[in-house]
Amino acid sequence: MDRISALRNVEEALSAFEAGEIDLGTLERRVRGTLRTYATEFDDPDRSAYRATGDGPADGVVVVAPSAAAARERVDDLVADPGDFSVERLD
Repeated sequence: MDRISALRNVEEALSAFEAGEIDLGTLERRVRGTLRTYATEFDDPDRSAYRATGDGPADGVVVVAPSAAAARERVDDLVADPGDFSVERLD
């Protein structure tokens, strides 16, 4: 999914919420699903999406970076006291 498609999907979900066609929970699920799809289908030859896994607060954090090492640094920057974690590329 490209950025424009993701934005359109979020806009459609917001419009449906504003029109009373869906409730807040449904809006949240649709937006979350769109963002997760965008992140896991991220397509850029110079960068990829990486997911952190571990026992601490970094577990499940997804970042975009040019390498696994850079992804680890991004997670370290974003999460206070991230604990022991590893990163894996999402394909």
